[in-house]
Amino acid sequence: MKPQAITSLAPSPEEDRRARMVKYSIAMGIRLVCIFACFFTPGWWLLIPAAGAIFLPYVAVVFANVSMKSKDAAVLRPGGLLPVPRNREK
Repeated sequence: MKPQAITSLAPSPEEDRRARMVKYSIAMGIRLVCIFACFFTPGWWLLIPAAGAIFLPYVAVVFANVSMKSKDAAVLRPGGLLPVPRNREK
C-alpha cells in the first residue's frame, strides 16, 4: 500500500472557495472590459465584446463551481483494524 502524502490530499474548503472566487472575479473583470468596449467599438466589431458581455456570466459561474481536485483524488484509508482475541487467559 502506498503511504498517503499530505500533498496528495484535496485543498481545504477555504482554499478551494478562494480559488473559485478568484476565477469568478477574473471572468467578471473581463466582462466589465467587454461592456466598456461596447461603447467604443464601431460597426460589426461590436458583436465580439457584446457576446463576451452576454456569455461570460454563464461561463464564469460554470468555471467557478468546478472544485479543485488533487492529482490523486482517491484518498487511501488506513488498513483494517485487527480483531482483539476474546479468549484471554489470566
